[in-house]
Amino acid sequence: MPERGAALIEVEDLHFAYNANRVLRGIHLTVPRGKLVGILGVSGAGKSTLLRLIGGQLRPQRGRVHFDGRIVHELDDAGLYQLRREIGMMFQAGGLFSDISVYDNIAFPMRELTDLPEEVIHDLVLMKLHAVGLRGASQLMPNELSGGMARRVALARAIALDPVLTMYDEPFAGLDPISLNVIAQLIRRLNDALGATSIVVTYDVPETLKVVDLAYFIHDGVVVASGTPDELRNSPDPAVHQFIHAKPDGPVAFHYPAPAFGNDLRLETPSARS
Repeated sequence: MPERGAALIEVEDLHFAYNANRVLRGIHLTVPRGKLVGILGVSGAGKSTLLRLIGGQLRPQRGRVHFDGRIVHELDDAGLYQLRREIGMMFQAGGLFSDISVYDNIAFPMRELTDLPEEVIHDLVLMKLHAVGLRGASQLMPNELSGGMARRVALARAIALDPVLTMYDEPFAGLDPISLNVIAQLIRRLNDALGATSIVVTYDVPETLKVVDLAYFIHDGVVVASGTPDELRNSPDPAVHQFIHAKPDGPVAFHYPAPAFGNDLRLETPSARS
């Protein structure tokens, strides 16, 4: 049986690159059991990549991810399959099956991964949809949903089997202010009610810091700050301060690295035109 310590996930000196693009340059972090943890950072900081490394979709170039006593990248196919049965995932783009109804999207993992009778699945699906306010939309098709509704269906599917760990990749994107607040509070309540562990990857600072127990801020491929929401709000690190308080100027650049703009322009000189 896996060792059951205080931490569900421990990430040690994690490095990963897409070809020459070094995304993670030595990440260290811990996700305690039963806690709701936020992973913050600008777009492209490697937050979603970190989730893929935790779930075993990617293998690190260096370092380790421990999940409940197991080293993820050392697991064989059977071990990875078992690990992923313990994880619920809300994908950044929703990931709903477009050709089946909302009801069948939620029922899918129950039918695939359990032997529950259909009448029990029926009640469980409606319970999950009721939790996200969409029980009345159970027979709609995904193309009939608004963007915010699709997000909520994706959340309901992520928690369909009450997983040990639920990972939410940008769960607040595309939600109106009312839905955003409701979903943030729902993620908090579900985590506490189920005694589960959750990771929220986002750049929505205000709503995230209202509900998480602990947050990490990733910048330039490393964790530059971590702690409680109040500790991050008061961090002296310039990059954290700029991000948390949405300042336009600071070490977090708006432009992706590139040569000087003038060097890229194909300007003709007078001699070239003659």
